[in-house]
Amino acid sequence: MGKILVTGAAGFIGSHLCERFIDEGFEVYGMDNLITGSLENLENIQSPLFHFIEHDVTEKGDTETDFDLILHFACPASPKDYLKYPLETLKANSIGTLKTLELAESCGARYMFASTSEVYGDALVHPQSEGYWGNVNPSGPRSVYDEAKRFSEALSMAYFRKGLDVRIARIFNTYGPRMKADDGRVIPNFISQALNSEPLTVYGDGYQTRSFCYVDDMVAGIMKMSIMAGLNGEIINLGNPDEYNMLDLARIIIEKTDSRSEIIFEALPEDDPHRRCPDIYKARDILGWNPKTILSSGLDKTINFFKSKI
Repeated sequence: MGKILVTGAAGFIGSHLCERFIDEGFEVYGMDNLITGSLENLENIQSPLFHFIEHDVTEKGDTETDFDLILHFACPASPKDYLKYPLETLKANSIGTLKTLELAESCGARYMFASTSEVYGDALVHPQSEGYWGNVNPSGPRSVYDEAKRFSEALSMAYFRKGLDVRIARIFNTYGPRMKADDGRVIPNFISQALNSEPLTVYGDGYQTRSFCYVDDMVAGIMKMSIMAGLNGEIINLGNPDEYNMLDLARIIIEKTDSRSEIIFEALPEDDPHRRCPDIYKARDILGWNPKTILSSGLDKTINFFKSKI
């Protein structure tokens, strides 16, 4: 499996993936239109094995490269981004998914789709296992992301039934260096606010929960799922099952940053999930994967990254 295409390569997780694959000796082609990604995320990669392609995955492109593995990660991923770019989000996970699947079929490549825990919506079961079908508002503001990912799963599985080697990773909340300070997700929000001595904004009563997986652990899981033989057609949750409510998370970050910030409360956004936690039995059983980084350690590394950018 020598040549790999990663779409969304200049994004948060995509850039870490490119770096790790190159470290393992693979030749990596990274594609990104830079609508939400940044070339700064790829600055650490100084290797002849890496080729950057500035291109919109939804547009026609000419490539003569025969890839062995395609990982489709191109998509605005934070609520702030996909609400700003709703049509681009829908296109990346419809036209973009179709084009990368067609490319994989023409190359005979293995295909990995980056899905999301958002396919479960505001879940009515807890924790969420891969067999749960979800509770998603199909026309609400978040639907441009949630339903686009659900459509891409259906499209990917249609190609699996045609004979393509397809895997789908349902990625739960991931954090770490290279997140944007204005990302809109809770950990960069809280860290940026704390470092700037601004009030930390907690939505609702603060007792809604999330689980947080450090990016190094997530990338290790994605790589295992991409490379391992015998996973054709598998859909697997990747995330950390340790659960925290938002109020406790805010207090932890205030303490770690030695900030004098206060906590303020605002209305809960529409369709915001009340509880989000992965059942990772399949990841443990099939991949032998388990997240290793505890939240305290991962937050320290993430806070240090944000400090370096101030």
